[in-house]
Amino acid sequence: MRGLRAAIGFLTILPAAPKIPTGGLSKAPAWFPAVGLLLGMIVAVLDGLFTWLGLLDGPSFLLEGVLLVAVLALLTRGLHLDGFMDTCDALAGGHDRERRLELLRDPHVGAFSVIGVVLLLVVKVSSLAALPVESRLWAIVLVPCLSRWAILVVMDRFPYVRREGLGTPFLRGRSRRSLLVGSAVAVVVTLVLTGPVGLLLMATAGLVAGGVGAWAKRRIGGVTGDIYGAACETSEAALLVLAVVLTLGDPGALGSPLLALLDTSG
Repeated sequence: MRGLRAAIGFLTILPAAPKIPTGGLSKAPAWFPAVGLLLGMIVAVLDGLFTWLGLLDGPSFLLEGVLLVAVLALLTRGLHLDGFMDTCDALAGGHDRERRLELLRDPHVGAFSVIGVVLLLVVKVSSLAALPVESRLWAIVLVPCLSRWAILVVMDRFPYVRREGLGTPFLRGRSRRSLLVGSAVAVVVTLVLTGPVGLLLMATAGLVAGGVGAWAKRRIGGVTGDIYGAACETSEAALLVLAVVLTLGDPGALGSPLLALLDTSG
């Protein structure tokens, strides 16, 4: 279970591993979707609490969206948001490959990163606020799982451009097994929570993350740890928007078929 403890310790602030075990990071990627599921469950519990407190009623529904996005950022130490911001500055602002790679490591915040993160957060908050109650729980649980799975797609499909970087430890001993195991977890979780319609969400996560990776490959020749974070955040926002679209005509479109079956049998 070193890989799971390493994934939790790296991706979250949760105290699963006081010290990330040596060699554990190379086994961690297969567990990314499971960690995303854990994050989604925590956020869903808080969403239930906020709803019980009445934040989903009236104008305060936007406040609940803000709180949920803030909690997820806190649970992940803003790791993926930081990567998204660095990616915005580097890929949109650099004039050549060397400058873009330099910007990815620059701690300063540029105009593109500010614009990008503001738009990203607005999309997330407004999408969460627009989700109907019938599908809200399942979307909140599933989206973090699939967005962490999307990182595996980028890891598998695109070369890493640095000899040493934030994502380097994950690539040691990298094999297709991580993608297969992580994908199996993501598929099972998707089908249990949302049924076949959720596979559209999963496909979208892969396509969006793949698009981020392809853009990075075109601009810098491959990907970095920051690009992984950008792929996660971008796919997360896209999934929330798609969840809203899917529920426009049918508020229960993302409802759990398993729960419905249990209700019927009961």
